[in-house]
Amino acid sequence: MNRIKEVLKNKGISQTWLAEKMEKSYPSINEYARNKRQPSLEDLYKIAEILNVEVKDLLIERKK
Repeated sequence: MNRIKEVLKNKGISQTWLAEKMEKSYPSINEYARNKRQPSLEDLYKIAEILNVEVKDLLIERKK
């Protein structure tokens, strides 16, 4: 499972915007965000770079 949807929401970024930056289709990003499909490791690193977060922030919920 990943936290892509939560990170996008916290940053106020849409899945459509991420899809454009990733040069991927919206349905692909939506499947990642809904945990219907997991991104490749390469895509995970690219998402982290685009969102300016660490990969672990996309995978592990931070303790408050």
